[in-house]
Amino acid sequence: MSVLDAVIAVLQEAGKPLHAKEITKRILSKNLWKTSGKTPAATVSARLYADLKKNGDTSPFILHAPQKFGLRTSKAVDKSDVEAQTKTTTATTVKGHRKTYSFTDSAEKVLEKFGDKRPMHYRAITNKALEIGWLLTEGKTPEASMYAQILTEIKRFNRRGKQPRFVQHGKGYVGLSKWMGRGLAFEIEQHNKKVRQALHKRLLETEWDAFEELIARLLAEMGFEEIEVTSRSKDGGIDVRGTLVVGDVIRTRMAIQVKKWKRNVQAPVVQQVRGSLGTHEQGLIITTSDFSAGARRESARPDATPVGLMSGEQLVLLLIENGIGVSRRSHDLFELEDISSAEVGTSAGAPSNQLNDKGQEQQE
Repeated sequence: MSVLDAVIAVLQEAGKPLHAKEITKRILSKNLWKTSGKTPAATVSARLYADLKKNGDTSPFILHAPQKFGLRTSKAVDKSDVEAQTKTTTATTVKGHRKTYSFTDSAEKVLEKFGDKRPMHYRAITNKALEIGWLLTEGKTPEASMYAQILTEIKRFNRRGKQPRFVQHGKGYVGLSKWMGRGLAFEIEQHNKKVRQALHKRLLETEWDAFEELIARLLAEMGFEEIEVTSRSKDGGIDVRGTLVVGDVIRTRMAIQVKKWKRNVQAPVVQQVRGSLGTHEQGLIITTSDFSAGARRESARPDATPVGLMSGEQLVLLLIENGIGVSRRSHDLFELEDISSAEVGTSAGAPSNQLNDKGQEQQE
């Protein structure tokens, strides 16, 4: 399971906030997460701080004190529930010859097949996904997980100027944004899509020096410090080095290779970056294109230092999220209100007409 899923399992079992070092100790002792890094506690802490910064109030975690984390819901659960929750399937798998999906993907499928273009309550969505077998989980609160992940996705997409798959209708009801038709939301998404495409095209046309400077600026906005653009011909393919700082506490040295390519990055590039890493460094490849399946497998090889991958689509979204290369504009949107005579008559400063005893209109 992922490190954040492992943290959730440990905190659920503990029923109270724990220091990052204690969380890491319990994760490793229960074999919930494996890492070849020499500072696993730093990795756990960094992931938690990053999740809090990225998701804010929708994060499942709360920072109680420096390096001390808890779950947003303080309700403790028993050990059997924790063990069941850790078995939740969040990736596409095959069991009993039926394909299963993540929470949000299964929600989309349920709404498409059973929503009839009308919102459904998140509990009904979850129950239908479980009934059909699109979602596999043995935990006791799958409905809460479903709703939390849908809301998190909506917030993340909005922050990146991208139309979310889902629309929140209040009181737990959720629909699909594509049901909204060609209204204002559709027009905004079409405009933003063209902007994303134009930004990507501009990245490919940018001179290399300017492109490297753009990447350095993005890294600074993402929380990197001590950024140094290196000489490509003398540094083993590493273009930028820097330190990712999280919460003024966690400092992770990163070696970054930048590929302004149209073709996909292959596995040998990942191997090259890994071989160029210095002591205690982690790797990252940023490309304007995408990665082959082999490159993605190589980046996550369990017996080697992990190398992060940022595709062209992710690069564009992060630039937009951090206000680089684009400007965010907002406009006033007016809606009609009830302007019945009763309301007008009681409005502050508004004259009202009344009838006298003879039924004639008189002015106050």
